[in-house]
Amino acid sequence: MKLKFFSFFLSVFVFISCNSNEEIKVAKKDKNLISYVNPFIGTGGHGHTYPGATMPFGMIQLSPDTRLDGWDGCSGYHYSDNEIYGFSHTHISGTGVSDYGDILLMPTNKQVFNNGADGHKGYKSKFSHKNEVAEPGFYKVHLDDTNIDVELTVSKRSGIHKYQFPSTSSQYVILDLEHRDELLDYIIYYQVKG
Repeated sequence: MKLKFFSFFLSVFVFISCNSNEEIKVAKKDKNLISYVNPFIGTGGHGHTYPGATMPFGMIQLSPDTRLDGWDGCSGYHYSDNEIYGFSHTHISGTGVSDYGDILLMPTNKQVFNNGADGHKGYKSKFSHKNEVAEPGFYKVHLDDTNIDVELTVSKRSGIHKYQFPSTSSQYVILDLEHRDELLDYIIYYQVKG
C-alpha cells in the first residue's frame, strides 16, 4: 500500500513538473563574491587574526606587524594600533600563541636601523585605517610618517611587495632579522652612500 501511494505521488510530481510552462531563471549575483569578505574580522579584541595577503594552502601570510609582543599581538596585528613596524611573511591566525613573524621588511626614507620600539627614533611609521585596504590575497596601506604607499600580495610560495616612494632620493628597505625571533649568530654590516 505504501509503495503504491509513493509511486502515485512520484508520478503526479513528475507529470506536473514536466508540464510547467514557467521559464527557469538563472540566479544572478549583484556583486563580486569577494566583496563580502572582510579580512579585518577578528583583528581587534582577542581575535588574534591578521588582515594581510594569504591564499589557501599557501606558504606565505604577508601582513603588517603592529605589535611586537603580548597576548593580543599574537598574530602580529591588532586593529587598535596606529603604528606599523614592518611587513613580515609568516603569521598564525587565532592561535593565542605568538609565533612566526619571520622575514620582516619595512620601506623607509630614514637612515635609521632601529624599529623604534624602545622609544628612540625608528623606522616604524604611523598609519590610519582610512588609508588601509584588505581583500582576500591583497593588502594596501599608506605609511603616514614616510609618505610611502605599500601593496602586498602573495603567490603559493612567495610574498610580493610593491612600494611607492614619494621621491627617488633616500629609498631604503629594512630587512629586520631580529624581529620576534632570537638570532643565534649574526654580523651587523651596512653601507650608507651619501
